[in-house]
Formats: sequence, C-alpha cells, structure tokens
Amino acid sequence: MHMRAILGLLTAGLVLGSLGIFSVPAPEAAPLSTGKPAKDATMHLEQNWDKTFPQSDKVTHQKVTFQNRYGITLAADLYRPRQATGKMAAIAVSGPFGAVKEQASGLYAQTMAERGFLTLAFDPSFTGESGGRPRHVASPDINTEDFSAAVDYLTTREDVDAGRIGIIGICGFGGMGINAAAMDTRIKATVASTMYDMSRVTANGYFDAMSEEERHALRTRLNEQRTADARSGHIASAGGLPDTLTGDEPAFVKDYYDYYKTKRGYHPRSLNGGNGWNATSALSFMTMPLLAYAGEIRSAVLLIHGEKAHSRYFSEDAFKKLRGDNKELLIIPQASHVDLYDRMDVIPWDKMEHFFRTHLQ
Repeated sequence: MHMRAILGLLTAGLVLGSLGIFSVPAPEAAPLSTGKPAKDATMHLEQNWDKTFPQSDKVTHQKVTFQNRYGITLAADLYRPRQATGKMAAIAVSGPFGAVKEQASGLYAQTMAERGFLTLAFDPSFTGESGGRPRHVASPDINTEDFSAAVDYLTTREDVDAGRIGIIGICGFGGMGINAAAMDTRIKATVASTMYDMSRVTANGYFDAMSEEERHALRTRLNEQRTADARSGHIASAGGLPDTLTGDEPAFVKDYYDYYKTKRGYHPRSLNGGNGWNATSALSFMTMPLLAYAGEIRSAVLLIHGEKAHSRYFSEDAFKKLRGDNKELLIIPQASHVDLYDRMDVIPWDKMEHFFRTHLQ
C-alpha cells in the first residue's frame, strides 16, 4: 500500500495496528456478542470528577443518560450555567473520534456552558460509559444518530428551548455532526472543529492516495478478519498508538501521542489511549460517504481548522460543498490538528459563542 494511504488509515485510527506499521502487542479480543441495550445494572457512571481538565465553579455538572433509536443508552455530562433561569439555548458535543467525554468534548461543553449555554457532552455508542455491544465499534449511521439522540434528550428538558439547539463535533465527529445536520432539521447551528471525514479517509487514505486495488486489498483483509472473528467467537482489535515512539513517526502521529498517551489528555476509557477500534470497524465507512448531502444543509455551519493541520483539507473541501451565506470556514493561524482539542489559547471561543448566539436566537 502507498505510504500516504497508510498514513491516512493510521490517522483515522480505524485500522491502526492491523497494517503492521507499529509493533503493538495483540490485545485480548472482545466477545462476539450483540449484547443488550445498555440501560441495565452493569452500566456504571463515574460520579467523581475524572476529566482531563479542571472543573469550573461557574457551571453545575451532572451525569445523565438517554437512548438512541437503536435502543443503546448513551452516557453524558450535562453542564449548566450557575444561576441560569428560563429556557436556554443548548449544544450537544462529541468527539474526537475514539475519545471520551472526559477529554476534548467535555472541555468544549464546560467552556461553552461558562458562556451561557446548556451543554451536553456525550460518549458515542459502544465507547466510554455509553452502552452497546460489542465494544469499540464505529458506525457512520449509528454515530450520526447519536447526535440526533442527544437532540431528542435536550428537547425533553424544561430548561431547554427546543427551537434553539446546536451541536459541536470534534475531529471525526465533526464529519458525523455535518452528517447529522444534513439529516436533522432540529439542529439550528453546527460547529465542526478540526474535522475529519472518516468515510473519505478510510476509503481513500490520506489525501486520497489509495488506489482501487489497494482499497480492494484492504476490504479483502478486513473481511478475512470477519471470518476469523466469526469462527473464534471473538472480535480482534486493531491495536492503538504505540507505548513509545521511535522519533521517525509523522508529525501528526507524534501530536496524537502527545495528547492520548501522556498526562495532557490520557484517559483510561478512551480507546485511543489503549487498544484502538475493532479491526473490522473500517468496513462500513468505506462505502457510506458521510458528506453526500452536506450541500443541502440549510442551517448555519462553522468549520474551524488549524493552518498547520494535516487534516485541513477535509474542512476546506467540505466548505466547498456547503451553500448559503450562513456557512463559514475559519482557519486558525499556526494551529495543528490536535491544538484544537484542548489549547485554550488556540480554540476560538469568542467566535463560537458569537456564532451560536447569532444562529440560536
């Protein structure tokens, strides 16, 4: 496979390790089971503050759960401005791809709550504290639905104005968020920060360098893995980031390592800091383009990306598909992909607040 295609798959995190680029010990396989809806006695919600960012005294915080239309129970952190009264504009937040709500999405949610919005940072299906079996599965359909399920929940709250709901998707969930905005007309404003188009990078590799023959070879390899999983009764993991770096890795891999494998952003429930996604999760993304109907989004969209990000072209190309004078692309000077995960002095908080106040009136 062409090296640029390989790097794209590494970045996606879907088949990390299965390509043999990094030497990662084979993790214990997950049981092959459809499981039960997650709302049962085995679902545990950590009540202690275990985020990668400090707790704010300007907002209240509580754990909540809600179900998506597939019957999977999602776990979320609700952030509410202190002394807030009446019905508020609300924002649902998720991402990055393979992260948990205790990381970047929680930071975005808490900060936007400090700025006057009721916010909800949720773990996608099959990850973090949310339900779903088997674990660590990604799906362009179900993960898009997760955003709409969050909107469902917000519409039921007495302190939320159901006509003033927006979403923030970070990294791979930026693409899911745009897809949700194309589907769900209740979403009035969407921010996609440091966005990844997971279907594009999985099917085509980094900068679309993967050939049809290489894509066929990947499909063949992943379907052979499905056969092996079916016969063994266990689902193999793709493996994750290495525990140590050699120094020869691409800059963006070093950036991911610096976030997911160090004190800066490591969280034990994040699969990006552990064994990664199930090896066969890539398959559905290869034939289900997420942004096919992005051009039909009538609500407001703000794309934010770093000037130095290897992934910048995803937002630039997505912006070309969007139509209307309520769409905007903001490039942050000198910023990398991962800078927009947690760098408080880099993330354009004032711009996001203005965007949501304008379009969630």
